[in-house]
Amino acid sequence: MKKENFTLSGLSCAACVSRVEKAVASLPGVSQVSVNLLKNSMVASFDEAQANVPAIMDAVTAAGYGARPVGQAQAQAVPEADESLELKNRFIVSLIFTAPLFYLAMAEMARWPLPSFFLGIENALTMALTQFLLVLPTALVNRRYFINGFKNLWAGSPNMDSLIGVGSGAAILYGLANVFVIGRALGHGDAHLAHEAMMSLYFESGGLILTLVTLGKFFEARAKKKTTQAVRSLLALAPKTATIERDGQERLVLAEEIQLGDLLIVKAGETIAVDGVVEAGQAAVDESNITGESLPIDKDKGDRAICATVLKAGYLKIRVNKVGAETTLAQIVRLVDEATSSKAPIARLADKISGVFTPIVFVIAFVSGLTWLALGHDVSFALSMVISVLVISCPCALGLATPTAIMVGVGQGALMGVLFKSAEALERSHALTCVVLDKTGTLTTGRPEVAAQSQIPELTADQALAVAASLEKNSEHPLGQAIVRLAQKKNLDLTAVSDFKQWPGAGLSATLNGEKYFAGNLRLLKSHNLTPGQFLEPAEKAASLGATPIFLATEKKVLALFELADQIKPSAPQAIQELIALGLEVVMLTGDNAKTASAVQAKLGVKRSFSEVLPQEKEQILRTLQKEGRQCAMIGDGVNDAPALARADVGVAIGAGADIAMETADVVLTKSDLLDAVKAIQLSRAVMRNIRQNLFWAFFYNVIGIPIAAGVFYGFGLKLSPMIAALAMSLSSVSVVTNALRLRFFAPKFHTNPIKAKAQTSQATVSLIERSGPIKLELSQLEEAKLEETKPEETKPGETIMIKKLKIEGMTCPHCSGRVEKILAALPGVEKAVVDLATGVAEVTSQKELADLALTQPVTAAGYPAQILA
Repeated sequence: MKKENFTLSGLSCAACVSRVEKAVASLPGVSQVSVNLLKNSMVASFDEAQANVPAIMDAVTAAGYGARPVGQAQAQAVPEADESLELKNRFIVSLIFTAPLFYLAMAEMARWPLPSFFLGIENALTMALTQFLLVLPTALVNRRYFINGFKNLWAGSPNMDSLIGVGSGAAILYGLANVFVIGRALGHGDAHLAHEAMMSLYFESGGLILTLVTLGKFFEARAKKKTTQAVRSLLALAPKTATIERDGQERLVLAEEIQLGDLLIVKAGETIAVDGVVEAGQAAVDESNITGESLPIDKDKGDRAICATVLKAGYLKIRVNKVGAETTLAQIVRLVDEATSSKAPIARLADKISGVFTPIVFVIAFVSGLTWLALGHDVSFALSMVISVLVISCPCALGLATPTAIMVGVGQGALMGVLFKSAEALERSHALTCVVLDKTGTLTTGRPEVAAQSQIPELTADQALAVAASLEKNSEHPLGQAIVRLAQKKNLDLTAVSDFKQWPGAGLSATLNGEKYFAGNLRLLKSHNLTPGQFLEPAEKAASLGATPIFLATEKKVLALFELADQIKPSAPQAIQELIALGLEVVMLTGDNAKTASAVQAKLGVKRSFSEVLPQEKEQILRTLQKEGRQCAMIGDGVNDAPALARADVGVAIGAGADIAMETADVVLTKSDLLDAVKAIQLSRAVMRNIRQNLFWAFFYNVIGIPIAAGVFYGFGLKLSPMIAALAMSLSSVSVVTNALRLRFFAPKFHTNPIKAKAQTSQATVSLIERSGPIKLELSQLEEAKLEETKPEETKPGETIMIKKLKIEGMTCPHCSGRVEKILAALPGVEKAVVDLATGVAEVTSQKELADLALTQPVTAAGYPAQILA
C-alpha cells in the first residue's frame, strides 16, 4: 500500500473537502483519503496495482479542483503561504473601487454632496453606468469566486464560491438589467420608471459582498498561517550552515550539502546540523529543543548527537549517520505533518453536513425569493432576500472548525515534547478513563542497582557476584545488567557460559564450568523445586521495601541473594496524583512479586496493580480492562510493551528521546517524565473543547443567520441587507480560526503539590539508604533526597568535622564543576562541597566519616572519574 501526498488548489470550504474525498475514494484500489482544508493538502493511500498518481489527479480535476503530488521531503515542510499577500492585494484593489461605488449609491439617501452631472433624473443613466464601471474591476480581481463557483455548480457540487459567485453575480446582473431599464424609460420619457430602476441597481451590494468576503478571507489566511507557527519554529531550529572536516581542512558548507560519513565540527554556542555519533571531544549539549530535557547533557566519545541541539560548552567532532529526512528533527516534523493531515473522527460530522449544506442553502434561497414574490413584494425585495441567504451561509466555518484546532494543538504538543501521531489519537486521548503504567522505565528510572548482597559462607561476595554476572552478561534485562555493571566496576573476571536459556518472567539458566546455574526470582526457584532457605526472610524484607530479590542457585541449592532497587522517578508520584485528579483510574503492571509491587504501589499512591506479569500478559490485561468498559491508555518505554501499546485505545511511548518513530505508539513522549503524559491528556481535552466550541459557533451561526436572511423575522422589523450578510459570513470564519489560535497559549495546570509528591519518593530513598548505604542511588534521587528530606544540622560544640578532598578528572567548564558540586552536596551527611575547576580538586565537609566509595562512585558514574586524595 503506497501513501502519496498532494497539494490541492481551488478548495474554499468543507463542501470542497467532501467532494474531493468522495471523488478519490471512489477510485478502485484507494483505501484511504484525507483532505485538509487548512493546508490545501491531501493524503491518499492506494494499491499501486489498481491505482496510480495520474488517476488520482484526474479524479480531483474531474471534481473541479487541481492536484499535484509533492515529494516526501516537501511533504514534511510547511509551505510558506503567500495566500494572505494575494488576498491583501485583491482587497486593496476592491476597496479602491468599492468605496466610491458605495458613496455614489448611498449619496442621495444619505444626502451626501455629489457633482452636478450625477444629480437629477436626467443624469440617471450616467450614474448607473458609472456604478457599473466601478463594480467591474472589483468583480474582475475577485473572478475566482465566479470561475470556481460556477464550475462547481455546473458539476453538481456547489461550494462557498458558488454561494458568493451566484449572490454577487445576481446583484450585478440585476443592476445591469436595470441600466437598460433606465435607458429605455428615459427614452420614452418615463421618469418614474427610471427613478425606480436607479434605486434598484444593487451594484454596491455586489461590490461590497466581494470586498467584504475578500477582507474576511484575508484575515482568515493570516490567522491560518499562525496555526503552523509551532511547526515553523521547529523547522527554524536547524542551522543553515555547518562546519565539516574534509581532507584535513575545515570547510563551511550548507546544511543540505552534508553527506553520510562526513566529520562535523561543532564548537560552543553552535547548533548541531544533523544526527551523528561523537568521535572526539567533550561538551555539554542542550537537548531541550528535541527531548525537552532542561539540563544540558554531557557528551563524550561514542555518545549520540542529535540534530538541532545546542553546544553550551566544549567542542565535538561528530561522524554523521543521518541527514535530510532521516534526522530526528525531520522525523518530528514528519510526525506533526502526518498528524495535522489526518482527520479526527469528530470532523466526519462536519464533512457529512457540508456535503449537503450548500445545495440546501440554494433551495432555501430560491424558496424564500419565490415566497416573497407570492406575498406581493417586488422583484428587488425578493432578490435582496435571495442574495442575503446565499451570502450569509458559511460552509467555510464548518470546514475550518476541526483542522485549525488540530493544527495548533499538535504543534503545541510538539513544542512540549508530546508528539501525537494522528488527529484520531489526539481525539481518543480526551476520552480516556484508565491509564495503565508499566513500572520499569515508566514509574522507575529503568536502571536498577544492586542495593545489597548476601551469600552462603562457602562463597565470598566477589565469587558469588562473578558467577551471577557471568550468567547475566548474555541477558539484556535491566536487572541482569545491574549485576554485570557491579562486577565490571569491581574488575571481576567473567567466565563464558554454555546452554544459555531465558525463562520469560522468571530468570535464566546456563552451564558454567560444567555445572548448571540459575539466576532469577522465586518463580524460577519453585519451577525447579528449589527453596530459598536462609535467603527467604531477607528476600521478603527487600520486597517489602520495594526492591527486587534475585537468587543465584545451582540445581541443588540457593547460593546467593541480590537485592536490586530501581529508583522511583522524582515526578512519578505527582504525575499519578495528577492523573487521578483528571478523573482517571491508574493501574500499574510489574513483573515483580506481589510484595514488591505492593510496596511500590503504596509509595506511588496507585490503587490497583498487577504483579508477576509476563511481557505477553500485558496485552491480555489491557484486553480485560477494555472489556470492562474502560477507555485505556498504555504508557510504557517501548522495550517489551509493543503488543500492549498496540492493544490500548491510546498507546503512549515514554522516554523516546531521539527515537521518536515508534511504530506501535499513538503518542510519543520524548522525555522520560510521566508528567508529560498528564500534559498530553490535558492538551487533548483542551483541543476537543476548542473543536466543540468551533462547531457550535459554525452551526449556531448558520441556524440563526439563514432564517434572518430569508426574512423569517421581517414581520418584527428585522431585515438583513446583502452587505451585512457578507460581513457576518466573513466574521464567522475569522472567529473560528481565532478561537483555535487560543490554543497557542495552552499551559498545563497541575493540581497537586510537586514538593509533597516528590517527598514520597525521597522517603523511599531514605529507607534504602538506611539498609544499604547511599552509593547505589541514582543522581536524580540523590538530588531530590537532599532538596526535600535532608536539612543541614548545626554543629554542636566538640563535634568532629570531617574534611575529604577528591581529585576530579574530565571537568572542562564551569558547568562541569557545578554539576560535580551539586552531586557531592546532595549526598546524605555532606555539609558542604566546594569544587575548584582550575585544580580539579573537590573539598567535602561532613559531620561524620563517609566511605570513600560513597563519595567517588556518584561522581564517577556521572562521567567525571574521581579518587580520594591522601
